[in-house]
Amino acid sequence: MAPALAESASNLGKNEIVRPVANFSPSLWGEQFINFAFDAELAEKYAKEIEGLKNEVRSMLTAPGKDMVETMNLIDTLERLGVSYHFENEIEELLERFSNLNVNYADEAYNLYTVGLHFRLFRQHGHRISSDIFKKFIDENGKFKDTIKSDASGLLSLYEAAYLRVHGEDILEDALAFTTDNLKSMAPNLSSTQGKQVGHALEQCIHFGNPRIEARNFISIYQEEESKNEMLLRFAKLDYNSLQMLHKKELYEVSRWWKDLDLVSKLPYARDRVVECFFWAMGVYHEPQYSVARIMLTKTIAMTSIIDDTYDAYGTVEELEVFTEAIMRWDISEIDRLPEYIKPFYSALLNLYEQFDEELSKEGRSYAVHYAKEALKELVRTYYVEAKWFIEGYLPPFSEYMSNALITCTYVYHTTTSLLGIKSVTEEEFEWLSHKPKMLVASLIICRLVDDIATYEVEKERGQIATGIESYMKENGVTKEVAIDKFFEMVTNAWKDINDECLRPSSSPREILMRILNLERIIDVTYKGNEDGYTQPQKVLKPHIISLFIDPVVV
Repeated sequence: MAPALAESASNLGKNEIVRPVANFSPSLWGEQFINFAFDAELAEKYAKEIEGLKNEVRSMLTAPGKDMVETMNLIDTLERLGVSYHFENEIEELLERFSNLNVNYADEAYNLYTVGLHFRLFRQHGHRISSDIFKKFIDENGKFKDTIKSDASGLLSLYEAAYLRVHGEDILEDALAFTTDNLKSMAPNLSSTQGKQVGHALEQCIHFGNPRIEARNFISIYQEEESKNEMLLRFAKLDYNSLQMLHKKELYEVSRWWKDLDLVSKLPYARDRVVECFFWAMGVYHEPQYSVARIMLTKTIAMTSIIDDTYDAYGTVEELEVFTEAIMRWDISEIDRLPEYIKPFYSALLNLYEQFDEELSKEGRSYAVHYAKEALKELVRTYYVEAKWFIEGYLPPFSEYMSNALITCTYVYHTTTSLLGIKSVTEEEFEWLSHKPKMLVASLIICRLVDDIATYEVEKERGQIATGIESYMKENGVTKEVAIDKFFEMVTNAWKDINDECLRPSSSPREILMRILNLERIIDVTYKGNEDGYTQPQKVLKPHIISLFIDPVVV
């Protein structure tokens, strides 16, 4: 919440409302993505070769007589190269079969690398494998054995596996601390390739990472490995570039839409971040079949960003009250009551939802639009509560803060709108989501608290009192450092809830679980190093956007 509201409030009754000059940096991208020209010939060339290579890889995966260890290594390589989405059914069938084998991991044949890898792959795909399989690496004092301290690939495998822990898995808590310490101390002395891998993992674990960013990074590591499979490497590079072309085409479409709306010049106080919004949507689903869903989600995120800045950094309490009512009533006749500056936005928002309604009605899915609108109304109501807290100088108790802030973090709305363009999501599933199941609540906690940690200092400078950290500090009589530590602990616990909810049997549809999981991964990436990478994309998001949407991989 910015000082705008306070200044506006102090000027009530005067003719002139003093507003602060918006100080958000302009877009980094100019018209770069609007000038993109799709090369249909190259896309066709890629598609042909990819199809042939895909058949070769499928034969490798399903070849009779291949043992489990070899196949699991191949599955991991395909996932890390970013091409496993082509073989989802084959991989699920193989993992289902392997999970029923009752493998005895205590056997000497299974080293730390293999046990860690199998644990991670099974858990990632929802299989409830027990963390007791790591007990063989524990000594009589309950500590990890000294003999594994020098096993870099084994420690790295265990480190990555530990991030899939659920509540009560003390062995994995110990594993994370043990592997982190040992990997940090050995990193400088490792070979170039392994050193890069360890350095990257300590910065970004696989489980919390954005799959496309991780694929790009792994391609560059894999090509340096002596044991690499040249055919797999070529397949991964071609597929990466092919997907990049599709994403660029979509980014062109949303950039044109954004430019035509011209809200940037009409609302100069708001952040111009449509490219970053597309990055966010691409993180939720990158596969070709989600093209329409990505475009829809990008548009809704861009609109939410403007609403956020209107409540946070511009509107007076009277204006916001009228705007909130207009959103609640959702009727174009409300436009006459609105302040002049927000009229074009209100019209554009209603128009966007009308387009969604038209598109989804053709599929008999207009119910999806209803749930998205209801989630947006809830978001706007909570933004208004937050705005009033700011104006009144009210610092709520932590529980009151959280019940409102879990909605203002936007993830109820964004999870709901991420499903608009997915044809398989039923009305029952939207209904299930609207009751805020445990998986969703865990995701809201992560989104809210990670954001609060990253934005605390900036908000404090802007005179914002009603922040989560201030509320927690006051209520518990603790320092900022203690509050931040507590927030990180709550985030860790929420991740364990997410990990648990993703395991079978699950009452939740896997399609939705994966969207929620990927939304959390974007939080981890965007707020890396406690930076607000969305508001200030130069440092955190710019290099990712360049590698994902501008620079192809050299084939």
